[in-house]
Amino acid sequence: MNMKVTSEEKEQLSTAIDRMNEGLDVFIQFYNESEIDEPLIQLEDDTADLMKQARDLYGQEKLNEKLNTIIKQILSISLSEEGEKE
Repeated sequence: MNMKVTSEEKEQLSTAIDRMNEGLDVFIQFYNESEIDEPLIQLEDDTADLMKQARDLYGQEKLNEKLNTIIKQILSISLSEEGEKE
């Protein structure tokens, strides 16, 4: 079965197909650039509960700041100790 269209309708269909292809290209690009989100650590339930309490007390931004500072200090000490052993 053939569909009868005017030249104007054919042009509109062509434009619509081009736009769909452009949209599909964007989805393909997002897919190709995506990464699996893997957590860096697995929190124990009691640790997560303490973090929630701290978030409620300090707010998310302040909690993030405090935890990042603590983690950096612990890891830098740990890494420097490992470097001294070698």
